[in-house]
Amino acid sequence: MENSLSIELVRVTEAAALGAARWMGRGRKEEADSAATQAMREVFNTIPMKGTVVIGEGEMDEAPMLYIGEKLGTGYGDRLDVAVDPLEGTNIVAAGIWNALTVLAVADHGNLLHAPDMYMKKIAVGPESVGKIDINAPVIDNLRAVAKAKNKDVEDIVVAILDRDRHQETIQEIRVAGSRIKLIPDGDVAVAINTAFEHTGIDIMLGSGGAPEGVLAAVALKCLGGEFQGTLWPQTPEEVIRCREMGIKDVNRVLRMEDIVKGEDAFFAATGVTDGELLKGVQYNGENATTHSVVMRAKSGTVRFIEGKHSLNKKNNLVTIY
Repeated sequence: MENSLSIELVRVTEAAALGAARWMGRGRKEEADSAATQAMREVFNTIPMKGTVVIGEGEMDEAPMLYIGEKLGTGYGDRLDVAVDPLEGTNIVAAGIWNALTVLAVADHGNLLHAPDMYMKKIAVGPESVGKIDINAPVIDNLRAVAKAKNKDVEDIVVAILDRDRHQETIQEIRVAGSRIKLIPDGDVAVAINTAFEHTGIDIMLGSGGAPEGVLAAVALKCLGGEFQGTLWPQTPEEVIRCREMGIKDVNRVLRMEDIVKGEDAFFAATGVTDGELLKGVQYNGENATTHSVVMRAKSGTVRFIEGKHSLNKKNNLVTIY
C-alpha cells in the first residue's frame, strides 16, 4: 500500500464528519448516519484502489451503500479490504455529546477479520501494557497488571466501559478493586484508541460492544503499538450459525491482534464529529469549516494529526486546504 493513501483516507472521514456534524444535537440519528454514509461513499469512489467492504453498514439488502461486499475506489491500484463506520456514535451526535467519530480502516485483501454484527467481549490497552492483559483473567488481575505496567497504583487506574446494564457485575468488580471508572454512553472505538494516549486519561477499556467496532479498534491499536483482545458473544443460535458461515468455527476462541488484522501493514483514519479527548469536533464558521483528524499506518508506526480548513461554496461542495 502506498503512503499517499493516508491522505486519501482522511479525505473520506473528513467528508463524512462534515456531513454528520450538521445534525449535532438535533435528535435525528438516522439523518446524521445517512449524511455521513453518503459523503463517505462519494469520496471513496475517487480513490485509486480496488476496495471491498468487509465491515460496513450491513448486508446488501439492509443498506443502500457501504454494504458488505460492495466495491469501492476507481478500480485501479491495490486490492484492499475496507472496514467502515461512517458514524461511530449516532446517538452521541443526536444528543450533541462527546466522542462521535467517522472511522475507517484498510488492509491488504484477506487481512481483516470479517466480524459478524453481534456482541464482542473486549479488552484494550496502550503500548505500556502490551503482553500484560488476558481477556479471560479476573478483572482485578488485569487492573493490577496494567497498574504495574504503567507504574501506578490500582486506585489511580481509569477504566472506560460502556454504560449498559449488562456491565453491572464488571463495574462492581472495578469498584471493589478501587479503580476509577469512566462510563461512556456510546463510541467504544474512540475509547479503545484513547488507551494509547496518556493525555486522554484512559488506561484500559473493558466490556462488550459491537464486533465490527472491535475490528476497527484493533487496527488502530495495531498502528499505535497497543493491544486488543476480543471474544465473540453470540446471543442466539442464529448468530452462532452466522459466525460459522463467516469462517469462525470456535466462537469461544480469544481473537488477538494477529487474528483480527493480519500482516504487517494497515491504515486507520478517523475524524472528530463532536469534541472528544483526542479529536475536536467539526466547527462551522460561516463560509468555512474546520476538522480534526488522525491517520495512522501500522508498517511505519506513523501517527499524523491533521487540522483541515474547508471552504464551503453555495452548493456545500468542499475544497480542503491543509
